[in-house]
Amino acid sequence: MSGDWTAEFGTTLERVAHTIVDTAASKGTTTLDLANLGRLDTAGAVAIERARRAMAAAGAEPVLRGASDRHATLLAEVARAGLDLPEQARTSPFVDFLVQVGQVMTEAGRDLVSGIVFLGEVMMALLRVAARPWRFRGTSLVNQIDQIALRGLPIILLISFVVGAIIAQQGIFQLRQFGAATFAVDLIGILVLRELGVLLSAIMVAGRSGSAFTAEIGAMKMREEIDALRVMGLDPIEVLVVPRLLGLVIGLPLLAFCASMSAILGGGLVAWVYGDVAPDVFVARLREAIDLSTFLVGLIKAPFMALIIGIIACIEGLAVKGSAESLGQHVTASVVKAIFMVIVLDGLFAMFFAALDF
Repeated sequence: MSGDWTAEFGTTLERVAHTIVDTAASKGTTTLDLANLGRLDTAGAVAIERARRAMAAAGAEPVLRGASDRHATLLAEVARAGLDLPEQARTSPFVDFLVQVGQVMTEAGRDLVSGIVFLGEVMMALLRVAARPWRFRGTSLVNQIDQIALRGLPIILLISFVVGAIIAQQGIFQLRQFGAATFAVDLIGILVLRELGVLLSAIMVAGRSGSAFTAEIGAMKMREEIDALRVMGLDPIEVLVVPRLLGLVIGLPLLAFCASMSAILGGGLVAWVYGDVAPDVFVARLREAIDLSTFLVGLIKAPFMALIIGIIACIEGLAVKGSAESLGQHVTASVVKAIFMVIVLDGLFAMFFAALDF
């Protein structure tokens, strides 16, 4: 054997290796002379090792001779590492689907248990803070309210305004066919105050602040700053989690209220321009369509959604390992899980209030 056995000649090497195997299959003991071999890399070593194994399987009893020290070392490592891939267990697609469903359900149950445990840790931290108020970090709470509510307000106002305008336009367009265009005001008021205002705010907060919480805590976990807090005698739950959760619980209802007002403003503007519903008529109709319970339904849901978002974001942040890939995976999981749970919680509240006729 001679020449360079490297990856750039991969196709040729495989063909030559097959030729060697076919030639030696019926000759008994065969010697592969590597004295004139040029450059050799892993691809060439794998081709030689495959040929040697194929010859052995055909009864040719191959012997390697004349290899330099470097070549012999590489060939020995390739032979020791093995070339055979593990056999995949053959299962049906239906069985694979059931396995995946089982894994998802198991992970969901594990996440539920870890969330309840984490909520217990947070409650214990709140009790410790309540017993020793001087340990509470008010500055951190104010900073979190600023980051969550004040800095997130413009984008939430803009999106809510546009959504309110779209609902008004579509409602007027559909109800006009029945001569009931003014009922679009009822649609806007009830839908925005009960559902969309808080739901849009929660989804935006989950994507904006929830991901930020996971990234911040995850980066601290990667840099071992959380371990440093424990060494200093500080509780990471009390220092990092409690201010963020309280900031969310305080900030999300405020954002939900502002989002609802913005959506109603957008709907009123479109109703005035597109549906010829004057502002005074819009306000009068809105007052007849809604009452205090309509307003309270949205605000009651907001703190619970904030708690869900904060718990998921902090759990995912504390679960980050020591790599950037892990950080990215947990940030993505935080946003997806938080939005999913917010929608599920909204549905549960809708059934609950419907059962109470509230």
